[in-house]
Amino acid sequence: MAEKRKPTSVNSSKSSKAKAGVRKSAGAKAKASSRSPVKKSAPRKVAVAKTAKRPVAKKTTKAPVATPMTRAAKAVSSDALKVVEKALDELKAANVRVLDVRKLTDVADVLVIASGNSDRHVRSIADRVVSDAKKAGFRPVGVEGERDGEWVLVDLQDIIVHIMLPRIREFYRLENLWDVSAARREAAELAAER
Repeated sequence: MAEKRKPTSVNSSKSSKAKAGVRKSAGAKAKASSRSPVKKSAPRKVAVAKTAKRPVAKKTTKAPVATPMTRAAKAVSSDALKVVEKALDELKAANVRVLDVRKLTDVADVLVIASGNSDRHVRSIADRVVSDAKKAGFRPVGVEGERDGEWVLVDLQDIIVHIMLPRIREFYRLENLWDVSAARREAAELAAER
Protein backbone atom coordinates (compact mmCIF):
# COMPACT_ATOMS: atom_id res chain seq x y z
CA MET A 1 0.00 0.00 0.00
CA ALA A 2 1.00 3.55 -0.60
CA GLU A 3 2.01 5.67 2.28
CA LYS A 4 -0.38 8.32 3.31
CA ARG A 5 1.00 11.81 3.36
CA LYS A 6 -0.02 14.30 5.93
CA PRO A 7 -2.00 17.08 4.35
CA THR A 8 -0.52 20.51 4.89
CA SER A 9 -3.03 23.04 5.82
CA VAL A 10 -2.91 26.31 4.02
CA ASN A 11 -4.77 27.93 6.85
CA SER A 12 -2.07 27.06 9.35
CA SER A 13 0.67 28.92 7.39
CA LYS A 14 -1.57 31.91 6.90
CA SER A 15 -2.54 32.02 10.53
CA SER A 16 1.11 31.94 11.66
CA LYS A 17 1.90 34.87 9.36
CA ALA A 18 -1.13 36.72 10.62
CA LYS A 19 -0.09 36.09 14.22
CA ALA A 20 3.39 37.42 13.47
CA GLY A 21 1.83 40.54 11.94
CA VAL A 22 -0.31 40.99 15.04
CA ARG A 23 2.74 40.62 17.22
CA LYS A 24 4.64 43.22 15.21
CA SER A 25 1.84 45.72 15.31
CA ALA A 26 1.34 45.22 19.03
CA GLY A 27 5.07 45.73 19.59
CA ALA A 28 5.02 48.86 17.46
CA LYS A 29 2.11 50.21 19.49
CA ALA A 30 3.90 49.47 22.73
CA LYS A 31 7.03 51.27 21.54
CA ALA A 32 5.01 54.28 20.38
CA SER A 33 3.17 54.52 23.71
CA SER A 34 6.41 54.20 25.68
CA ARG A 35 7.83 57.32 24.07
CA SER A 36 7.30 60.50 25.94
CA PRO A 37 5.63 63.34 24.09
CA VAL A 38 8.01 65.92 22.67
CA LYS A 39 7.92 69.16 24.55
CA LYS A 40 7.98 72.23 22.40
CA SER A 41 9.79 75.20 23.79
CA ALA A 42 8.54 78.70 23.36
CA PRO A 43 10.17 80.64 20.54
CA ARG A 44 12.99 82.88 21.60
CA LYS A 45 12.63 86.57 21.14
CA VAL A 46 15.57 88.20 19.44
CA ALA A 47 16.13 91.91 19.60
CA VAL A 48 16.20 93.35 16.11
CA ALA A 49 17.56 96.78 15.45
CA LYS A 50 15.11 98.95 13.62
CA THR A 51 16.43 100.14 10.30
CA ALA A 52 15.00 102.48 7.80
CA LYS A 53 13.14 100.73 5.02
CA ARG A 54 14.97 100.68 1.75
CA PRO A 55 13.05 101.64 -1.35
CA VAL A 56 12.35 98.68 -3.60
CA ALA A 57 13.41 99.11 -7.21
CA LYS A 58 10.60 98.85 -9.70
CA LYS A 59 10.75 95.93 -12.07
CA THR A 60 10.96 96.93 -15.69
CA THR A 61 9.52 94.82 -18.45
CA LYS A 62 11.79 96.28 -21.11
CA ALA A 63 14.71 94.22 -22.39
CA PRO A 64 18.14 95.39 -21.21
CA VAL A 65 19.93 97.64 -23.64
CA ALA A 66 23.37 96.50 -24.77
CA THR A 67 26.05 98.99 -23.88
CA PRO A 68 28.59 99.88 -26.53
CA MET A 69 32.05 98.45 -26.11
CA THR A 70 34.43 100.54 -24.09
CA ARG A 71 37.82 101.45 -25.52
CA ALA A 72 39.55 99.06 -23.14
CA ALA A 73 37.29 96.19 -24.22
CA LYS A 74 37.90 97.02 -27.89
CA ALA A 75 41.65 97.06 -27.27
CA VAL A 76 41.50 93.69 -25.51
CA SER A 77 39.44 92.09 -28.26
CA SER A 78 41.67 93.58 -30.98
CA ASP A 79 44.80 92.30 -29.21
CA ALA A 80 43.23 88.86 -28.84
CA LEU A 81 42.17 88.97 -32.49
CA LYS A 82 45.76 89.73 -33.53
CA VAL A 83 46.97 86.73 -31.51
CA VAL A 84 44.35 84.48 -33.13
CA GLU A 85 45.09 85.71 -36.66
CA LYS A 86 48.84 85.21 -36.12
CA ALA A 87 48.31 81.64 -34.87
CA LEU A 88 46.07 80.83 -37.84
CA ASP A 89 48.60 82.31 -40.27
CA GLU A 90 51.55 80.41 -38.73
CA LEU A 91 49.83 77.05 -39.16
CA LYS A 92 48.56 77.82 -42.66
CA ALA A 93 44.83 77.83 -41.94
CA ALA A 94 42.89 78.17 -45.17
CA ASN A 95 40.10 80.60 -46.07
CA VAL A 96 40.11 82.65 -42.85
CA ARG A 97 37.07 84.90 -42.38
CA VAL A 98 36.65 87.41 -39.56
CA LEU A 99 33.06 88.50 -38.91
CA ASP A 100 32.03 91.38 -36.63
CA VAL A 101 28.82 90.20 -34.95
CA ARG A 102 28.41 92.87 -32.25
CA LYS A 103 25.15 94.09 -33.75
CA LEU A 104 23.77 90.58 -34.19
CA THR A 105 24.42 88.90 -30.83
CA ASP A 106 25.63 89.46 -27.29
CA VAL A 107 27.45 86.12 -27.16
CA ALA A 108 30.60 87.40 -28.87
CA ASP A 109 31.99 90.42 -30.67
CA VAL A 110 33.93 88.62 -33.38
CA LEU A 111 33.63 85.23 -35.08
CA VAL A 112 36.67 83.80 -36.80
CA ILE A 113 36.05 80.96 -39.23
CA ALA A 114 38.95 79.01 -40.75
CA SER A 115 39.54 75.71 -42.50
CA GLY A 116 42.12 72.99 -42.03
CA ASN A 117 43.24 70.37 -44.57
CA SER A 118 42.70 67.31 -42.33
CA ASP A 119 41.37 66.48 -38.88
CA ARG A 120 44.93 66.48 -37.54
CA HIS A 121 45.54 69.91 -39.10
CA VAL A 122 42.32 71.25 -37.57
CA ARG A 123 43.33 69.99 -34.12
CA SER A 124 46.84 71.41 -34.37
CA ILE A 125 45.50 74.82 -35.44
CA ALA A 126 43.13 74.83 -32.46
CA ASP A 127 45.93 73.81 -30.09
CA ARG A 128 48.12 76.65 -31.40
CA VAL A 129 45.30 79.18 -31.00
CA VAL A 130 44.75 78.05 -27.40
CA SER A 131 48.45 78.03 -26.48
CA ASP A 132 49.16 81.42 -28.09
CA ALA A 133 46.10 82.94 -26.41
CA LYS A 134 47.23 81.63 -23.01
CA LYS A 135 50.75 83.02 -23.56
CA ALA A 136 49.26 86.41 -24.43
CA GLY A 137 47.10 86.37 -21.28
CA PHE A 138 43.74 85.53 -22.85
CA ARG A 139 42.37 82.48 -21.11
CA PRO A 140 40.04 80.35 -23.27
CA VAL A 141 36.63 79.73 -21.72
CA GLY A 142 36.27 76.41 -23.49
CA VAL A 143 37.35 74.22 -26.38
CA GLU A 144 34.92 71.83 -28.07
CA GLY A 145 35.36 69.16 -30.73
CA GLU A 146 39.07 68.40 -30.30
CA ARG A 147 38.49 64.68 -30.13
CA ASP A 148 36.91 64.32 -33.59
CA GLY A 149 38.83 67.13 -35.27
CA GLU A 150 36.19 67.88 -37.88
CA TRP A 151 35.06 71.10 -36.24
CA VAL A 152 36.87 72.63 -33.28
CA LEU A 153 35.46 75.65 -31.49
CA VAL A 154 37.67 77.81 -29.29
CA ASP A 155 35.82 80.29 -27.05
CA LEU A 156 37.95 83.29 -26.05
CA GLN A 157 35.01 85.22 -24.50
CA ASP A 158 34.76 88.10 -27.00
CA ILE A 159 36.13 86.04 -29.89
CA ILE A 160 34.85 82.65 -30.98
CA VAL A 161 37.10 80.71 -33.34
CA HIS A 162 35.65 77.97 -35.57
CA ILE A 163 38.19 75.72 -37.27
CA MET A 164 36.60 73.20 -39.63
CA LEU A 165 37.21 70.75 -42.40
CA PRO A 166 36.14 72.19 -45.78
CA ARG A 167 33.23 69.73 -46.20
CA ILE A 168 31.88 70.57 -42.73
CA ARG A 169 32.26 74.29 -43.43
CA GLU A 170 30.40 73.95 -46.72
CA PHE A 171 27.59 71.99 -45.05
CA TYR A 172 26.95 74.42 -42.17
CA ARG A 173 27.81 77.71 -43.96
CA LEU A 174 28.35 79.76 -40.83
CA GLU A 175 29.45 82.74 -42.90
CA ASN A 176 26.01 82.97 -44.45
CA LEU A 177 24.34 82.59 -41.09
CA TRP A 178 26.25 85.41 -39.41
CA ASP A 179 27.24 87.67 -42.31
CA VAL A 180 24.04 89.50 -43.23
CA SER A 181 25.46 91.04 -46.40
CA ALA A 182 26.64 87.61 -47.66
CA ALA A 183 23.21 86.15 -46.92
CA ARG A 184 21.55 88.94 -48.90
CA ARG A 185 23.93 88.37 -51.82
CA GLU A 186 23.19 84.65 -51.80
CA ALA A 187 19.45 85.30 -51.68
CA ALA A 188 19.77 87.69 -54.61
CA GLU A 189 21.78 85.11 -56.58
CA LEU A 190 19.16 82.44 -55.92
CA ALA A 191 16.37 84.78 -56.99
CA ALA A 192 18.26 85.66 -60.18
CA GLU A 193 18.68 81.96 -61.05
CA ARG A 194 14.94 81.35 -60.87
